[in-house]
Amino acid sequence: MQELINDILFILQRFTWSSVLDIALVTAFFAVLLYMLRDTGAVTLLRGVLLVVVLITLLTTFIELPAFSWLINVISPALIFTIPVIFAPEIRHALEQVGRISNINFLTRRVSPKEREVLEKTLQEITKAAVRLSERRHGALIIIRRNDFLTQYYKTGVILDAEVTAELLLQIFYPNTPLHDGAVIIDGNRVVAAACVMPLSASGVLNSLPERSMGLRHRAGLGISEVSDAIALVVSEETGSISIAYQGRFIRRLDGERLLNTLRALLFSEDQQQTDKKRRPRAEKKAKEKSEGGTQA
Repeated sequence: MQELINDILFILQRFTWSSVLDIALVTAFFAVLLYMLRDTGAVTLLRGVLLVVVLITLLTTFIELPAFSWLINVISPALIFTIPVIFAPEIRHALEQVGRISNINFLTRRVSPKEREVLEKTLQEITKAAVRLSERRHGALIIIRRNDFLTQYYKTGVILDAEVTAELLLQIFYPNTPLHDGAVIIDGNRVVAAACVMPLSASGVLNSLPERSMGLRHRAGLGISEVSDAIALVVSEETGSISIAYQGRFIRRLDGERLLNTLRALLFSEDQQQTDKKRRPRAEKKAKEKSEGGTQA
């Protein structure tokens, strides 16, 4: 015991600002690791691995076990190679998130006013279709592409390459029609494909929600939002509720106005939103002056 106390005092005497930085970096590493693994099955696996490591460390440190220590030293190099295999999906997801963080705004293509007008019309058509599908209790899964390519998912469905209209979306998701079972992928103002197969989410986000009405459609929408930066719009067949899945999270209980505003916020850059805020009062002022002028005439 006295030896342990002496070791602790020796460490404290050598404690410097670089030691604080060292501890902070290690803490930040584990914090980021746990944050990226949240709501996944890997959390339980990681907890088991850490528990085994702590037990082995305590056994080899406080008890003299030569044979067991030799065994641990022999199998440790093999464990270094097995850990990347066990956590391969989580490591890939973490690297994809880092890659998206490095996607700096000034390197992305700016949307011209004409393109923005077309995209605004597309969002209004999608919103109109979602509201009507919700009223009729027709299930739907609409994927809106942002930056990541979704070519591998186009190939699982039927290529349409048609202009986005509310009527087309309503027809696609009408019950028992050939294309209603699956996802519609929208790129710009075009419906690229329908009846597409999406990857199912393996996270525990849906299990933590109180509602039990979220089935394969919601799991597929959450899944595509986890592996890409696409926006998944989901209409529940049982309740008619409208939800958006984005970056592995759900935005739920949306009405028509909130849905349209959410899609605008996710698809338009911040500088474009600021421009809209400046233009909107001017447009309202001009419309008011025009109406007052017509009244006086």
